[in-house]
Amino acid sequence: QAQLVESGGGLVQPGGSLRLSCTASGFTLDYYNIGWFRQVPGKKHEAVSCITWDGKITSADSVKGRFTISRDNIENTGDLQMNSLIPEDTGVYFCAADDAAGYNELRALSKYNYWGQGTQVTVSF
Repeated sequence: QAQLVESGGGLVQPGGSLRLSCTASGFTLDYYNIGWFRQVPGKKHEAVSCITWDGKITSADSVKGRFTISRDNIENTGDLQMNSLIPEDTGVYFCAADDAAGYNELRALSKYNYWGQGTQVTVSF
């Protein structure tokens, strides 16, 4: 059964760091785009950062310079390194995988075939 599982969320103080990991099972990520999305209470899902199967990256302006997306096709994972966290980064973070979207479609939720269950990130004192 194909699935994605996120890990690494938690509570962190402003200015701190977290690293989220997305592990795929039941399929290989080699030719899949990977996206990280977040949902803040009362708001729609937001595309945080996405990486194509061949390494092209697009990120939200709000996280540029602070968050870094990466992938490891050997380990079958995709990671999101989050530095200089601020309270506005609080939310549930989801990883997703897609095998068809072009670069300009990466941030469209509807393009993604597989989704993880989400992991909570809370930035607060």
